[in-house]
Amino acid sequence: MTPSGRLLAVHAHPDDETLATGALLAAWAAAGEPVTVVTCTRGERGEVIDTASHRTGLGHLEGDGPALAAHREHEVAAALAALGVRDHLFLDAAGPGRQGARFEDSGMAWVAPGIAGPAADSGPAAFARVPLDDAAGRLAATVRDRRPEVVVTYEVGGGYGHPDHVRAHQVTVRALELAADPGAPVPGAAWSVPERWEVVEPAEALRAARRTLVAAGAPEGLTLPDPEGDLPPVAVARADLERATVRTLDVLPVRAPVLAALAAHATQVQAVRPLDGGGLAARYALSNAVLAPLAATAHLRVVTTSAPDTPVGSAR
Repeated sequence: MTPSGRLLAVHAHPDDETLATGALLAAWAAAGEPVTVVTCTRGERGEVIDTASHRTGLGHLEGDGPALAAHREHEVAAALAALGVRDHLFLDAAGPGRQGARFEDSGMAWVAPGIAGPAADSGPAAFARVPLDDAAGRLAATVRDRRPEVVVTYEVGGGYGHPDHVRAHQVTVRALELAADPGAPVPGAAWSVPERWEVVEPAEALRAARRTLVAAGAPEGLTLPDPEGDLPPVAVARADLERATVRTLDVLPVRAPVLAALAAHATQVQAVRPLDGGGLAARYALSNAVLAPLAATAHLRVVTTSAPDTPVGSAR
């Protein structure tokens, strides 16, 4: 993959830009191409890691939405600086609409290792509850202003099922429709994005990476993934990928800035360590304390903006 033109990445919370597309953002920025990151919420309801093996001293922030949001704003700024990204905005501050309105983290519950589901108590300001065209109109205004050649976000299942990730996918698809429609009530001249990319992982490669982690063992306080267990929505079967156009990116040349960005999200990410071999670039763990692989090759499925949820083309 050769970076070319402006890239716009849409993510649900601070840390997602690094976990899902850190290598892509770093490679694009390193090539001198413009990069914009839009974050839909500030992660107010995120779990905060503060354990004996990952002592942050920030455990008191969990449950204090405004304080955690403010802290995570600093984390995402540091992470983006590490990745070389200079253009960042929060979706609720973009485009027209209600002044002062906030899009808040909807919360989630772990339903299986590495797989999330909706929280039972999301509030009225939760991003997953925001009217679709309110959020999409703001993003469409940003698309018209930045005029990217590529927009990247999650696949339809939101990567791992978090309701805000699922909503980010829906908002992105709708925003590209609005941005391209000259009659849409969106500021700026209409702009049709040539390509939308979805973050995916080959299912068998993910299972193989889990086996590599199991063989290496887990440090105290962390657990190992089950290679034969349920896979999150980001995992795509080989047959499906063979029917799609897929861009690939070597993560190793940009591994250092990606690891620095992961480390910047100290409340959310722990046990960051580079690894070589077995198709891995590194490993890390989230608040569920289950080790997860960072693949040595990133995969981006290309989707036509006119057919948002259907892979097209041939494998590359």
